[in-house]
Amino acid sequence: MIDWNRINELRDEIGEEDFADVAQMFLVEVDAAIEQLRTAPELDSLAEDLHFLKGSAINLGFATFAELCASGEYTARESDPAEVDISEVIKCYDKSRALFIESPLICGAA
Repeated sequence: MIDWNRINELRDEIGEEDFADVAQMFLVEVDAAIEQLRTAPELDSLAEDLHFLKGSAINLGFATFAELCASGEYTARESDPAEVDISEVIKCYDKSRALFIESPLICGAA
């Protein structure tokens, strides 16, 4: 679900303090996007929204969430946005977020 190697790699690349800032920014921005999907998803912009979420997720090691977003983005672009299981995307993010925040590797950073 979480690519801990990616998280450690990012922390090593940018340092502990900047990692904490990046993690906090990620959570704020992605939480807002997920809340939009949760309350009032816009099917016209769903592919773009999922593209944003996918990129953010890849950068911070949310591997399973990134895969679901990529799949949903493809479906929204190539088929019918209404076929995307938004609830599954949201559930996966919620689970990934909880694992991320509760990890001893992250404590204090997020």
